[in-house]
Amino acid sequence: MELPERISPPFSLADYPDIIDVRSPSEFQEDHIPGAINLPVLSDAERHEVGALNAEDPFEARRLGATLITKNIHHHLATTLAEHPRTFAPLIYCWRGNLRSNSMAFIFRAIGWRSRVIQGGYKAWRKYLMEDMEATISPAKPELIVLGGLTGCGKTRLLHEMKRQGAQVLDLEGLANHRGSILGNEPESPQPNQKFFESQLWQAFRNFDPDRPVFTEAESNRIGRLQCPPALWKRLGEGRVVLLDLPLPERAKLLAEDYHHFISDPQSLKDTLDGLRRLRGNEQVDTWHQQIDSRDWDAFLQSILVDHYDLCYRRPGSEDSVYPEPERSFQPTSASTSDFEKAATELIELYP
Repeated sequence: MELPERISPPFSLADYPDIIDVRSPSEFQEDHIPGAINLPVLSDAERHEVGALNAEDPFEARRLGATLITKNIHHHLATTLAEHPRTFAPLIYCWRGNLRSNSMAFIFRAIGWRSRVIQGGYKAWRKYLMEDMEATISPAKPELIVLGGLTGCGKTRLLHEMKRQGAQVLDLEGLANHRGSILGNEPESPQPNQKFFESQLWQAFRNFDPDRPVFTEAESNRIGRLQCPPALWKRLGEGRVVLLDLPLPERAKLLAEDYHHFISDPQSLKDTLDGLRRLRGNEQVDTWHQQIDSRDWDAFLQSILVDHYDLCYRRPGSEDSVYPEPERSFQPTSASTSDFEKAATELIELYP
């Protein structure tokens, strides 16, 4: 049987609607080619077992690896791939494009599927992506429209509404799975790996229409534990800034909705706030604790906004901000759905 066809990056992902990552689940979770599905030929435990055996007896390690790989491919054929037609033509990759991806490709070609393997595997793809990152993000188009404003003013909510109305949106906090503040982590859903974050950013810019603006949110160069790539950070600082403003009571309402998991777990909230003692002082943090214990949520939410978040805010155009002076501002009267729908429509019309 002839060797599987091999292709090397760069190539268009649009040309390969079916991409299979045969690496272990932990490798896939760390990062993968956008759009790929994970059909591991070795589990994490099996990969460790084969690797440990290889140090003692390479021949027996290969025998064990072949047995496990065959078993796992059989499982995928009987389950995930059971209904795929004879025209199925997947692109397959592993870490370096050798044993694991070739094993699946050989079996697929024996079936009659025109499978192809990425030359150099994920390692080659990652090298290409990082080399292409700046070239993809740096051009002046698409133009970035950056929403600025104090914490709780609904910037992310407005972005989501604009996307619903058809605008191009770069939701950095969504990609980072973090709201960019001390209370910003999602307790049931950890942040992705830095590599995966970068892959998602690269893919987002690849998909944007360069002739239409992209709306995004003013962020610091770190979102939780993730770092904005230098090319993106530079583009954000060159964007056109629109300032969103919302009355303090309405900001508190939005904060209560966005951080409901903390309100439902007061002790976790207090433990998190203890990390602010050096910055805000024991007296202020003790006051927040008292408000939480008494379930005075309105007082707490307004205080955490005024006495912490607002003090951290760097207004666009100020000396300590990377962002230029806002060219206009929007001031919804409330956090209601209708007011945000109206604001989204007006912004889209202003930046067609």
